Amino acid sequence: MNDVLKNIFTRRSVRKFSAKPIPEDILNDIITAGLYAPSAMNTQPWQLTVVKNEDMLVRLQKSISKALDRPDYHRFYGAPVFIIVTVPGDYRHGAVDTACVLENMFLAAHSLGVGSVWINQIRDCYDNADVRAILTEAGIPENHICFGCAAIGYADCELPADRENKGIVKFVD
Repeated sequence: MNDVLKNIFTRRSVRKFSAKPIPEDILNDIITAGLYAPSAMNTQPWQLTVVKNEDMLVRLQKSISKALDRPDYHRFYGAPVFIIVTVPGDYRHGAVDTACVLENMFLAAHSLGVGSVWINQIRDCYDNADVRAILTEAGIPENHICFGCAAIGYADCELPADRENKGIVKFVD
């Protein structure tokens, strides 16, 4: 099996991270992989906001928890890095372009020994005043929306070697 397929087949979502920092060169490679994602008509409309500030991560978690009325909401599984992918609110391909950015980063992270998981709760509350205030503080434009984020870091848990694949494939010859 070639290395690309092995990387795709062995990547798992990490839901418990260690506090170990990601070296800057590795983090930059993961971010750059996201920037190389395909986009509709090559518009590349995204902004990647990389949050490593613990205080901001805690405040963001608390504001999301309150906005969604979920007192048990975690702090992004303890990941030391949280990447918020945003696009202009009027960009009609935002969800799919965001998915491509995140998948590129997830696969790059895995290939470099770093874990990742998709976080999507900001999509449901990005316009909440408290959440929006933190996003604005982080430099995210007011006209941007979020379809997904990446929590990344080193895993602090065992990951399954394989997983059940539930998708359906039909061939039409």
